[in-house]
Amino acid sequence: MTGGPIRPRVAVLLATYNGMRWIDEQMRSILHQQGVDVTVFVSDDHSVDGTREWCMNLSAKDHRVIVLPLAERFGGAARNFFRLIRDVDFSNFDYVSYADQDDIWLPDKLIRAHQWIVDESAAAYSGNVVAFWPDGREQMLEKAQKVRRYDFLFEAGGPGCSYVLKVSEASSFKKFLVEHWERANAVALHDWLTYAWFRSNNYRWLIDESPKIRYRQHGGNQIGANEGFAAVIRRLKMVRSGWYREQSSQVARLVAPYLSASSRIFTSDQRLSRRFILSNISHTRRLWRDRAVLFMVVLLGIY
Repeated sequence: MTGGPIRPRVAVLLATYNGMRWIDEQMRSILHQQGVDVTVFVSDDHSVDGTREWCMNLSAKDHRVIVLPLAERFGGAARNFFRLIRDVDFSNFDYVSYADQDDIWLPDKLIRAHQWIVDESAAAYSGNVVAFWPDGREQMLEKAQKVRRYDFLFEAGGPGCSYVLKVSEASSFKKFLVEHWERANAVALHDWLTYAWFRSNNYRWLIDESPKIRYRQHGGNQIGANEGFAAVIRRLKMVRSGWYREQSSQVARLVAPYLSASSRIFTSDQRLSRRFILSNISHTRRLWRDRAVLFMVVLLGIY
């Protein structure tokens, strides 16, 4: 008698901080994924609302939930996720997936990612998500535009909560992260650096048009939906403050060894050069509107 088909094994890296209002619904949506075997590794950033204790209680009842020991205070999601990547031994899994504490995963999220990665011989997967608000509003966040040659220097591959990474490449990313630990932790967005490393190494990355995550919006979102007029104003303020240029330059410096054009993309102070951006504007952000905005802010010296 033979057993059934081997189910893909997925290590889900879940970063938590004061998420008691949402963690139960999110955890249930992860543990009830169809067609895969999941283990959830939780890193809590010193919650004060009972989130860590709730996860510990669940871990005592369900062997698929493992809570990491408390570490230093991270103060942001990126450093918490970097800690998860560094400290979790996922070598015996097939995939690594990032998870926020407040979203809701559709039941076929992980099996669809597995099927896409296998069918397309890819190394990583992300996708569109549906943002939703407490008042009932919903909005599709479109991230599945055609990838561009240098888009990873200017944006992530979509929300990190949609990422599913093959473990072989994820293990290499872990090694890179450990070797560049201090510099990597200066990057504010873990999903951006992950995407940049995979793309700069020429690993194939798929972005799915079909949303498999309900992306909860609330006052505690670190980034959020990032759509609409208010979001445009917020992003312009970030550009004017120099934050965006500094972050994109930090990402570029970290992945520069993998870029054939690395000798001509930086200024003397190791920031992305205006000349490089303007001459390669069609190869920057995936959405034409975002390329147009980037072109204008660089041309006007706002960047």
